[in-house]
Amino acid sequence: MNKSITPNQIKQNNRNIIYNYIYTNKKVSQQDICYDLRLSRPTIAANLTALENEGFIMKCGQIDTEFVGRKASAYAIVPDYRISIGVEILKDEVKMIAVDLYGEKIDRLVFKIDYKNEDIYYRTVCDKILAFKDAAGISNERVLGIGFAMQALISPDKKNILYGKILSCTGLSISVFAQHLPYPCSFVHDADSAAISELWASPGLMDAFYLSISKHLGASIISKGKILTGKHGHNSTIEHIQMQPDGRLCYCGKIGCMETLCSLTALLNENESLESFFQNVRQKEPAFLERWYIFLSDLARAINLLHLVYDTDFILGGYLAPYLCKEDLTFLHEQIRQMTPFHEPADFLLISKMPKHNISIGAALPYIQSFLHIIANAQD
Repeated sequence: MNKSITPNQIKQNNRNIIYNYIYTNKKVSQQDICYDLRLSRPTIAANLTALENEGFIMKCGQIDTEFVGRKASAYAIVPDYRISIGVEILKDEVKMIAVDLYGEKIDRLVFKIDYKNEDIYYRTVCDKILAFKDAAGISNERVLGIGFAMQALISPDKKNILYGKILSCTGLSISVFAQHLPYPCSFVHDADSAAISELWASPGLMDAFYLSISKHLGASIISKGKILTGKHGHNSTIEHIQMQPDGRLCYCGKIGCMETLCSLTALLNENESLESFFQNVRQKEPAFLERWYIFLSDLARAINLLHLVYDTDFILGGYLAPYLCKEDLTFLHEQIRQMTPFHEPADFLLISKMPKHNISIGAALPYIQSFLHIIANAQD
C-alpha cells in the first residue's frame, strides 16, 4: 500500500528541487526555474523568498535576456552558508583549508609542528583550527565538520586508524581531536582524500586508478564513481608491492617496496624542494635529468604492473602532478609500451585535474557532499 504524500512533503520537495537547481546552474532567474522545473510562478516566488530569508540563497545582479524590457533578477546560492575544513596531518607540519559549498577555498593555513602522539599536540592543532576559523570570520554554526587526512589506513566508520606506520599512530581514535572541537570530526586516508578531490573536479569520472605521488606513495581505485574500500581496510595499498628484492628499506619494514622507488622521498635529496628540482630538470641539467628519467622508468614499471591487473585510466596526482608535462607522459607511455605485451594506446595516462591542495580539500569535501545530499533528499 502506497503512503500518501502530505502537503508539507510536497512543499519541502519543491524547495529542495529549487535550491539544487540554483546550486547546479550557479546563476538563474525565476523564469529559468519556471521553464526548466515546470513549477508555477507563485510556488517559485514563495520558495525563493523563504530560501533568501533563511540565508540559503541571495540575489546577485540581473540576467540579460533577448527580450525588451526590465532585466530579470538573478539568484545564486550563498556559497559559504555552510563550510567544511580539511586538515592534513604530516610528520612535521599541518595544512588546513576551509572550503565553501562549491569546494572552493575560503582560506588556507600551513604551520610547522612535529607530530607527537600526545594530548598537547592534539590540543595545539585544534587551537590552531579554531583560531583559523575565527580569523576567516566563520561562525560555529556554519561549520559542517572537520576531516583529518592521515598517512594511514582508516576504519570504515572513519573513527580509528588501523595502520599508521609513518606517524606511528596505529590505533589512534578520532576522539583525540574531537574532544577539543565542537564539530563532527572524521579521519580519511590521504590517498582517498586526493581521489575524492578528483571525483569532485570530474563529476563524470567513473573508473580510474588514482596514484597519489607525494612525499609518500598512495593510491585509490575508483569504480563506478565511488572509491573502493576493500574487505579488510587495506585496499589499493600498492606502495607495499615489492618491486626490488635487493632494494631499499621501506617504512613498513620490508625491502624494495614500490614506495622506495615511486615516492617523492625516493626522488628528492634531503632538503631539496620539488620546485628547485624541476627548475633544473626543465633547464636540462644532466644530473637532474638522469635522476628524473630513472624515477619515471621505475614509475612506468609500477604503472605497467598495475595496468595489467586493472585496465583503466591512470590518473597521476599528488604533489607531483603540477610539475608533470606532456613530455613526461610521452616518456612514461614509451617505457610502458616496451614492457607490455599488448598494444597500448597512450590515452590511459592522465594528469590530475585538481593537483593543488587536493588532499586537504578532499578531507573537507565529504561533509559538503553529505550536506548537499541531505538537502536533495530531505522531507518534512
